[in-house]
Amino acid sequence: MADARSGGERHPAFMPLVLVGGLLFGFGLAYSHMARPEVVLNFLQFDDFGLVFVMFGGAAVTGVTFLLAPRLLDRAPLTGDRFERRLKPFDRNVVLGGAIFGAGWGLSGICPGAAYASLGIGNVTILWAIAGMFIGAYIQGRVRSRKTTTSSAATSAD
Repeated sequence: MADARSGGERHPAFMPLVLVGGLLFGFGLAYSHMARPEVVLNFLQFDDFGLVFVMFGGAAVTGVTFLLAPRLLDRAPLTGDRFERRLKPFDRNVVLGGAIFGAGWGLSGICPGAAYASLGIGNVTILWAIAGMFIGAYIQGRVRSRKTTTSSAATSAD
């Protein structure tokens, strides 16, 4: 991937740090048993609230980082991009997408990040859910590209 500030490649440490981040994420999910669909389903059925504490812990660390990084650093160290808020409008697509995501989460018993960690701990049947995620994302991309093509054709005709 190209770096926007210099027209060159990303910082050489970018990919290794992404790998380390993924390793930490996966290890943390497996260690906290959140990569096990039965634990997640117990949470969704209000039988086990351990997932709340895991999610809160992760959100707290992320929140502190997002609060402090822009104050301590002028730019992101690996990409050189400025720290800025990128707000997405809260609209019908967010609500509908969230509902679809929640239904998939409840049916499979696992969220996308934990699905890969679940595969890492030997849950091979999770491949069905991972395949479903890819197929669903592909279908959504096709639908969005058709809408974009249709709306741009209607705009150019005006």
